[in-house]
Amino acid sequence: MPDGAIFCYEQPLNERARTFLRIEHLTSRLRHHQNDCSAWGHRAAMDALLDILNVMARHDIRGQVHKELVQYRDSLVHAMEQSGINHDASRRLVADMNDIAEEMARIPPKFAAYQLRDNELLNSLNNRHAIPGGTCSFDLPSYQHWLTQEYEHIETDLAHWLEKIAPIERGVKIMLRLLRNSVIPSTETANGGVLVHKTEPGTQMIRVLLDNSRFFPEISGGRHRVTIRLMTRNQTRLKPEQANDSITFQMACCQFQVPQ
Repeated sequence: MPDGAIFCYEQPLNERARTFLRIEHLTSRLRHHQNDCSAWGHRAAMDALLDILNVMARHDIRGQVHKELVQYRDSLVHAMEQSGINHDASRRLVADMNDIAEEMARIPPKFAAYQLRDNELLNSLNNRHAIPGGTCSFDLPSYQHWLTQEYEHIETDLAHWLEKIAPIERGVKIMLRLLRNSVIPSTETANGGVLVHKTEPGTQMIRVLLDNSRFFPEISGGRHRVTIRLMTRNQTRLKPEQANDSITFQMACCQFQVPQ
């Protein structure tokens, strides 16, 4: 994803960061298509909604996000009390976290599974969601009918179905913002297109920022070491190739850190 003139690539190093990035991806996709008032835009928004509900039905995303949010909030409040931090930004962050945590606490743990089961339209769509072309008008005339309703009616339905997802979405946004802003990127050089980097304990996500669109990174690693290979596409070959040049880029090893 471009960040101004910078191309940013992110690699989670644990399941928590991976889950947060996945939810961010799905909700961003849904919001993008929700702004499209056409029938195709509503179809794409519904596809994204079903993906979100299925992920949340299989995993306790609400519980994971709520736990991380509350733990960070409590640590921040403790740090504020111990060190006298009383910045407006910190107070606003704690207030936002309180509001989101309270909303999430009122959401039933299995709300997504219930929503997919109990809503007739969502249930019928979900049963055919994995079939290529499975939601054609002749397969689901009720869906075709819903898509022809007034825009306000469709938006009201979407808002209702997203009501319990929205607090989780806001919680994920806050946690990922804190994670991404936890460290200032450092300048690194990949000699011959490769960098092997020893990660700090607790690193949860690697961010690689490139100012050259010719290259993209393949990032692999774990808790102790990460390998970054900068790749380029050869127009005459089908497979990407590792760059041979020495390439300078920015890298951030991100982890949740409470201000001291």
